Amino acid sequence: MSIRLTTTAAVALLTVAAPALARDQINIVGSSTVFPFSTTVAERFGKSTNFKTPVVESTGSGGGLKLFCAGVGEKFPDITNASRRIKSSEVERCATNGVKDIVEVMIGFDGIAFANSTQAAQMSLSLRDIFLALAKNVPNGDGTTQPNPYSTWNQVNPELPEVKIEVLGPPPTSGTRDAFAELAMEGGCKSFDWIKALKKSDKPAYKSLCHTLREDGAYIEAGENDNLIVQKLQANSAAFGIFGYSFLEQNSDVVQGSTVNGVAPEFEEIAGGNYPIARSLYFYVKKAHIGMIPGIQEFLGEFTAEDTWGDEGYLADKGLIPLSTSERKVWADKIDALIPLDM
Repeated sequence: MSIRLTTTAAVALLTVAAPALARDQINIVGSSTVFPFSTTVAERFGKSTNFKTPVVESTGSGGGLKLFCAGVGEKFPDITNASRRIKSSEVERCATNGVKDIVEVMIGFDGIAFANSTQAAQMSLSLRDIFLALAKNVPNGDGTTQPNPYSTWNQVNPELPEVKIEVLGPPPTSGTRDAFAELAMEGGCKSFDWIKALKKSDKPAYKSLCHTLREDGAYIEAGENDNLIVQKLQANSAAFGIFGYSFLEQNSDVVQGSTVNGVAPEFEEIAGGNYPIARSLYFYVKKAHIGMIPGIQEFLGEFTAEDTWGDEGYLADKGLIPLSTSERKVWADKIDALIPLDM
């Protein structure tokens, strides 16, 4: 007995049987700090190749890694940017969801600026000043702590102006927030000898004290949009903002960076390792998506070309602090070989 299909039925059967086409555009999420660099490379890549311009979204480092680690397949991001290194807990989450071969790429360095309007006086702060101004709890003189009582900068340090403490910064999902807590807050926190000793005897208590920001309005979560912080500083000359060096450089006509421990947030000082609030920038690639989504390997080649991330590359013009020549070669070789992350 023969079976004849109508044209409609045959088309429907073919539609069900045929596999869905893979996405034809690279999807990148993650850090707001890395976002302008990644966007610049994506735009160049789209114009100079036959591939579509990658879609780049600013979700914050933590938010990007959460999306990236959710699974393998075209509905999940191919690359995530991060202004801190991936955590072991995030690697484990990735593995649980089948994301097992992750290629790590360090792209350069960035400083975290503690900035205010050029209409106000430039500040000279120590890491201890920053910690005392922004910590939820601060030391008493007797080896105990109290809820932060300081409302003006001169209460933190008599040499500072009598200006209300008001700091606009990133939310907990931000890699900038993580790096600021580790480098600036903890840096000032451990300047107290008894707290530094606490790290050995009770590390969770030490981290909680050093990393927890106050919640009484002195620190204001301003979202992942660093440009919005810059705009708010223009409107309020008494406030300060926390964001990456690249945004400071791009907006140097309206905002200025405070010196920290006597060092200004300048290109040479960050590159030389002198500025105390500086961190490495990364992106992470899902190896399983190479070959599935067109253009990923070619995009990696564009990002790691000397004309892109080198000393005279176009990303340096955007504010990226380049890796050394030898470091760039090491990372470029890892990318060429697609060597998975090993933590």
